[in-house]
Amino acid sequence: MIKIKNKKIGQNNKVFVIAEIGVNHCGKLNLAKKMVDQAIKCGADAVKFQTYTAQNLATTSTKKVNYQFNNTKKNETHYQMLKSLELSKKNHKELFNYCKKKNIIFLSTPYDEDSAKFLNQLGCAAFKTSSADIVDLNLHEYLAKSKKPVIISTGMSNLEEIENCLKIYKKFKNNKIILLHCVSNYPCSLKSLNLKSITLLQNKFKFMVGYSDHSIGNKAAIASVALGAVLIEKHFTINRLLPGPDQKTSITPKELTKIIQDIHLTKRILGEYKKECQKEEIEMKKISRKSLTLNCNIYKNEKIKRNHLSLKRPGTGLLFFNIKKVLGKCAKRDLKKNYQLKLNDLKK
Repeated sequence: MIKIKNKKIGQNNKVFVIAEIGVNHCGKLNLAKKMVDQAIKCGADAVKFQTYTAQNLATTSTKKVNYQFNNTKKNETHYQMLKSLELSKKNHKELFNYCKKKNIIFLSTPYDEDSAKFLNQLGCAAFKTSSADIVDLNLHEYLAKSKKPVIISTGMSNLEEIENCLKIYKKFKNNKIILLHCVSNYPCSLKSLNLKSITLLQNKFKFMVGYSDHSIGNKAAIASVALGAVLIEKHFTINRLLPGPDQKTSITPKELTKIIQDIHLTKRILGEYKKECQKEEIEMKKISRKSLTLNCNIYKNEKIKRNHLSLKRPGTGLLFFNIKKVLGKCAKRDLKKNYQLKLNDLKK
């Protein structure tokens, strides 16, 4: 179990849901606040942003990924796109305090060590890293040293890269780790989801695993919970028509509300790792099970034989596993056909 502020994350707790606002705020503080408000209404546990400076993140010659090219201005470079979506440190502080006031957890993804230091100084309770940065071991070294919980997204990676990253956390004795299975495409195809990776990551690395869902709809998120995901992250917007690379593949408030309801219902349906008679089964158990029943009249001092017995409902008498306690014993009194035996009917 890992605790982020007042929220417990683990198999025995509710699924932790992150509304990934990311850069959907379009660089506008007021829009970011509106998205925070909507995420709260939907029931999200946390909102997440992205912390970076364009000049430290990308060269001016960096190309856009296809989905970015298709969903942003065609004459805008990758660098210009990033620059237009930056949040200033002042805006970060205001958003952090706003979330604190509204009682929702503020998270942000640092894209370099300086951004991580800033978020740490700001008072962030945990960090969440991008899939691309699983190979930025310098960043992970700083995060490991912080001793705070770190949510590590694993999109685009292989097991060796994940293992190399986790060696750093082991070195600095930070085991507050949640791995996120992820497919880094927006949206990703169903055939690429490979949700069995959740089980693989759990078994291989012995950390809790969540799911950063870039697929359309809520089926993948529900399936991930059935496989043991303790955390779900979904890109979130209040209007898909807003500008920006991620708007069209983000979910709206109505959809976020539905997915949170479905996730929590799935967790409730899954129940606990145990098998026992449920309270609502007790009446059925008493009626539909069968007890040792006499199929003929038995007289006082007569020995009970196997051919005297059958199994009939209800199940309020002796069950079949008690038959050895009955056979060969003598009746204390006359007993009628269809009577269900009790041990105190028999002589010792």
